[in-house]
Amino acid sequence: MSLTFHWFLPTNGDSRHVVGGGHGTPATASGRDRPPTVAYLSQIARAAEEVGFAGALTPTGAWCEDAWLTTAMVAQHTERLKFLVAFRPGLISPTLAAQMAATFQRQTGGRLLLNVVTGGENKEQRAFGDFLDKDGRYRRTGEFLQVVRELWRGRTVDLHGEHVRVEDAALARVPDPVPEVYFGGSSPIAGEIAARHADVYLTWGEPPAQVAEKIARLRSLAAAQG
Repeated sequence: MSLTFHWFLPTNGDSRHVVGGGHGTPATASGRDRPPTVAYLSQIARAAEEVGFAGALTPTGAWCEDAWLTTAMVAQHTERLKFLVAFRPGLISPTLAAQMAATFQRQTGGRLLLNVVTGGENKEQRAFGDFLDKDGRYRRTGEFLQVVRELWRGRTVDLHGEHVRVEDAALARVPDPVPEVYFGGSSPIAGEIAARHADVYLTWGEPPAQVAEKIARLRSLAAAQG
């Protein structure tokens, strides 16, 4: 088994102390010790690149800087490092997301990875205008990724889904290479969506036996999807 290591870009600010923020926890004042300027984040990215990290995760949420914009700027100050851009599919059109990903790939030489975050805390989702429940968000994510995958294959897409509707959607230029899709979620419906659309499944640092159980379940679901 080969291992690939990624770093993290502190887009809420950095500190010598533990920086809180996201997943229901408040952003702490310690994050203001070093503001998340492009210059500072580029310094971190270059250091990660120099020591051999494959990529860097950039989070999403109201507590940090926008991941798409930040990584697009930092990418101009690096050469090889890939950027695992976290984003929430309910807050953006699938056609626009597919186009943004294609543009990012062309402008960075193929250094985009996508972390699809179906949703965070309900309170924060509502602040962004998303009022679906958890299962509804996952069903929407499935439709979203269905459209994105078809667009990346160079196809014209029509979909009148439960949550996503597009007509004659197409890209002028498809991404090359197609970005890998990273996806997390432990619920039954999350597993179904991951098995159908994800390239890489994400899990928390849980006890090994629990992780093994999740991996076995996902492999079974993926096999059923072919």
